[in-house]
Amino acid sequence: MSSKHSLLGQPAPALSLPDADGSTYELKPGGQGKPMAIFFYPKAGTFGCTREVCGFRDALTEKVEFKDSGITVIGISPDPVPAIKAFATKHNVTYPMLSDESGEARKAYSISRRMMGLSEGRVTFFVDSEGVVRDVFDSVINFNGHISAISKALEVYNSQGKPTDAAAAAAEPTTTTND
Repeated sequence: MSSKHSLLGQPAPALSLPDADGSTYELKPGGQGKPMAIFFYPKAGTFGCTREVCGFRDALTEKVEFKDSGITVIGISPDPVPAIKAFATKHNVTYPMLSDESGEARKAYSISRRMMGLSEGRVTFFVDSEGVVRDVFDSVINFNGHISAISKALEVYNSQGKPTDAAAAAAEPTTTTND
């Protein structure tokens, strides 16, 4: 099922959030000239979130499209820093894991609760090297689909090369919802 997300084709919001060590992490999409996968997950340590977080960790070293693009992966949850630290350490997470206890990141990225309000949303954004949201995958229950969605977006991105402003403007962003 497809729907339109308000950030598609728009610059991804920049944020400052605490990372797993409690240091302030400056999230600046497009600031490094590389694509980004920014994924929001409901709760550290749960089955689905562990599968998703470890899936992204493994993709960074195992999937050609991830390695070829130099993509930056960022995980964000509403958990407090100590919970994220324990989770990231236990699972040897190699990318930034950020705490959004205040909900400012979920608000900036227009992520609402799912499953009749019983769960935080699980949403992944593919942001191009210019900092523009090009694809969104939204599914609480299909946690492996988030890695697949980024893989597909990267295949297209890698085949087209780094977009110019004209190419980025002409690119057709998509949203996939799968609940």
